[in-house]
Parts: sequence; C-alpha cells; structure tokens
Amino acid sequence: MTAEAFGAPDVTVTVIVYNDAERLPRAVASLLRQTHTNIEIVISDDHSTDETPRVARELAARDDRVTYLRLPENSGGCSAPRNRAIDMARAPFLMFLDSDDELPERAVELLLAAHADREVDFVMGAVERVRVDTGRTSTWMPHLVAERRTVAGIEAEPGLFFEHLSTSKMYRKSFLDRNSLRFPEGIHYEDQLFSAQAYCLAKAFTVIPEPVYRWYIEPYGAAEAASISNQRHKLSNVRDRVYVQGLIDAFLTESGHAGVREAKDYKFLKHDFRMYAGDLPFRDEEWVRGFADIVNPYLAGLAQGAYERLPRAERVVLQLVRDGRLAEARVAARGLGHGVAPREVSVDGEGRLYWGGLVPSGPSARRELDLTELGLDSRPFPGAQFRHEITRIDRSSQGAALALHIRTYDPGLRLPVGPQVASLVVAPGRRRMTTRFRLDPVRPGVFEGEVTLDLTRAPVPPDGFEGVRHPMIQLTEPSGRGSHLRNSGLLLAPLSFPRLTARVPYRSGTAPHEVTAEPEGRGAGRLQLRWTPVGMTAHVLRPVARRVAGPTGSRVRRAARLVGSVFR
Repeated sequence: MTAEAFGAPDVTVTVIVYNDAERLPRAVASLLRQTHTNIEIVISDDHSTDETPRVARELAARDDRVTYLRLPENSGGCSAPRNRAIDMARAPFLMFLDSDDELPERAVELLLAAHADREVDFVMGAVERVRVDTGRTSTWMPHLVAERRTVAGIEAEPGLFFEHLSTSKMYRKSFLDRNSLRFPEGIHYEDQLFSAQAYCLAKAFTVIPEPVYRWYIEPYGAAEAASISNQRHKLSNVRDRVYVQGLIDAFLTESGHAGVREAKDYKFLKHDFRMYAGDLPFRDEEWVRGFADIVNPYLAGLAQGAYERLPRAERVVLQLVRDGRLAEARVAARGLGHGVAPREVSVDGEGRLYWGGLVPSGPSARRELDLTELGLDSRPFPGAQFRHEITRIDRSSQGAALALHIRTYDPGLRLPVGPQVASLVVAPGRRRMTTRFRLDPVRPGVFEGEVTLDLTRAPVPPDGFEGVRHPMIQLTEPSGRGSHLRNSGLLLAPLSFPRLTARVPYRSGTAPHEVTAEPEGRGAGRLQLRWTPVGMTAHVLRPVARRVAGPTGSRVRRAARLVGSVFR
C-alpha cells in the first residue's frame, strides 16, 4: 500500500514512543486497521535506547503511510515528540496516540465524520480503559461523553475540564496553528495544560459517545516503566502536578476565562488531590509532611465554592492536611468513598458534631470538619456509619484459622452500652459464611471483641474458587420492637501485618486451596483473603467447569462433586 494511492492524507496520527519496542507494533497495527485508510502515521521517537529505532524503521518500510521521526536527544516527556510531529504533519486534522495504547478501528472514521457534520475546532469521543492485569474494561469519565452534542465554548460546560486527555480528540490543524497551541515542553502533566488551553481557545467543539481511544492501565507495572500519572509515590510527581495547575490558572486569567476558575478548582480537588488523598494511609510520615508542604500553599488560593461541592469526607481530609493534622488525615483518608465513620467526634454548645476529639477553634476548620449533616446519630440503621478496625491478627492454634481482634467505633452512639452481637461475613462463592461473635463495651462509642475466622468452614464451590474477597462486619439494630435491620461495614486491616498463607483442606470435601490473608494495599486497606485452587481443583475440576460453564452450570457443579468424591 502506498501513500500515492491516497493522495494527501486526511488525518495525521502521531504515535509517540520511548523505549517501547515491544508494544509499538500493536499501536501502529491499530492505525493500519482503521476503517478510514487515508491517514498519515508519524512514529515520533524520543531518542529511544532500546530496539525501538529498528522496530520503527521496519514498520515504516512495510507501509508508505508510516513515517519514522527520531529526536536527536531525549526530552524526558511527551511534549517534544508530539510538537515535532505537529510541525511536519501534512493532514488538516491531527490525532495523538501513545505507544502502549490503541485506537479502536472506527476511531478516525467517527471523529472525521463529526468534523464533516459541523465546523468545529476539535472533536472528542469516549475513552475505553482496559486493565492489563484483569482485562476488565470501563469508560473514562462516562457521564461527560454520554450523549452527542456540540459545545459552544468551555463556559457552556466547564465540567469538561475533568476530561483532560489530549489523546481522545481530533484537532483541526489550523486551530492549533492559529493559536500557536503546542504542548509545553520540559514539564509533566502537559496534557492538562494543553487540554485546558484547547477548551478555552475553541469557539466550538463536538462530543461523540463512541469509543475513539483504548487506554491500557497497568496499575502494578514496574515503577520505572509506569506512566507519569501512576508515579504518585514520588513527591516530584506532586510538585509537577501542582505546578501545572498554577500555569492553567494563569492562562485562565490571561485569556479572559477566569469565570470558569471555580469549576477548574473543583476538578483539581475532586480528581487530582483525591488520588493522592486515597494514598495517604500508605505513605510514611516524612512523605505526608512533604506532600502537605507542596499542596497547602496552592490549596489556600482555591475557590471556596469548589470545596463546598465535595462530599464531606473529602472536605475533612483536605482540612486536616491544611491544618497540619497529618496523622488524623491518614486516619480519615481510609474512609474515603466507603462511608466509614471517624473514631471519635466532638460536640459544641449548639449540638453540632465535628470530626475528632476537640471542637475546632477557627471558622474554616469548623466549616469543613462539621459532620452534622451526616446524621451519625440519626440516619436509618442500615446506613449508619461505624468504623471496624482489626487491632491484631494471630494465626490460630487450629491451623487454617485466624484470630482477629476487632475494635468497633460508634461515634453516633447508635449502640447501647453493653455487649453487642456482631457477625463476620465472607463469601468465597455463592453462599456466605457467617461467624457470630461478641463486642464488649470499652467506653461509650467503642467496643472490642475477638472472632476466629476458620477458613476450613468457608463454603467454597465444589469446582473451586479463585479470587479475592473482603470480609465484612454485620451489626443488627438493637430494638425492642422486633426490628431486624442490619448494617454491613468494611473491616479495616493493619496496613503492616505480614502476609499469612495456608493450605486449606475443606471439611465439605472440596479439594484444597491455598488461602492468603493480607492487607488490601490500596483504597481503604481492608482485610483481604485470596483463594487459589491447588492440586486436583486447579488442574482438573476448574478447567472442566470453565469449558462447559453456562446454562449447564448446575450439572457441572454436580459433576464436580462426583469427580471430587472419586479422587478423595
């Protein structure tokens, strides 16, 4: 296939690459499969030192639509290779692709058709996220791309600041050239600044709901190979992100778009800061202090309206960081997104509840740490907020069992002072295992108890179970009216307890499994149990079940029981 067969290309797609010889062919192949074939493909190499140059030249030799561009030295980012390709692009429309991602087959066709429908500066579509470790797919910011529409400037929909990817869009090259719009070089998070500028400079842009980009997410990739956005463990990453936010703020003011500043501030708090906040429990004290030193000067200048749009739990973490109450911020962050109660609350003379043991002294802290609206003492019992923490984990003398020492915090005083009956619930299959135990009062609002988690009693399916489960704590409403309302809550694990693994022989006759107990390692840090089939279950029963699963699932389970009994 030759470029001459098509004449001038309709679209130039730039594939930026650095030391990614293994995945580059997949990215380019996704472009060669496009249903709209009249495209120019520019591989822009940021001076790779692996086999990328050889692989890129071979790809260019196979198809005249592919051009290889190699930068004379490494720039250390995505901006320079993109900018060099923009300058040499021959097509009136431009797109960008990272070497570890792909374009769906109709991406170019769909975006180009939207440009043909209406004169706009760029068209954006949905981004399909693919987890490399699990294969699960999801849509990035689905609510922003749910319907097709043309937006007359960012003021009409400032919430689109949340979709800050440059790769989900097809730009009119004349729009970029007319505004001298290029990627900022020498900094990270260049997409955020570039996209903010594009949103503000565009007179109109179109949104389509179809997927136009396939983004591969590798959350547990090697640190040195991880994308910039996955390197949150580095304080330099925090510093870069905050620095770019300052550049965006300055651009909004200079370009006459200060009116959307609150929306942009809300995006920073809800997206950028929120990612770091969820990591706080897993960082050491020195890191958290460094984080606060970087973000606090910037947080002080954000619009109050942006804070007020956040859920109360996120406002609490923000205020604790701003007040330097960093140990408490790490405790509060473990409940983000899960409705986990604080360990304690304080009450002022007007009956208002605040996070922590002391009523805040300043007006800002009072406003942000006020939990009255959560109804800790009044909301319906199934939605009441408790906090269940494991204070110690011991391997039981029974062998494949764990002794869990649990402390339950009840800051809304929903439970009467006295012993409470609780249940530990886990389900490594369709049936649940419920273990009842007693929580004894320590003081008002705090209870402690011990429960043995006997893994040999877990109702594992006959054909085995492979996966992860997080045990829950269940409480029943204490009522003399015959009420049986239940409340289920997360069970938070110590973040540093050593991983415990045991080979579990099941009393039901199911073949053995290896079961590992560990802290979750992210998010709230729940107790995590991981089942892995071993022996006959792994090599015979589960492969058979997978091959014939579906409508005959019940027969498979009966067959699995029969086969299992024979081998036992």
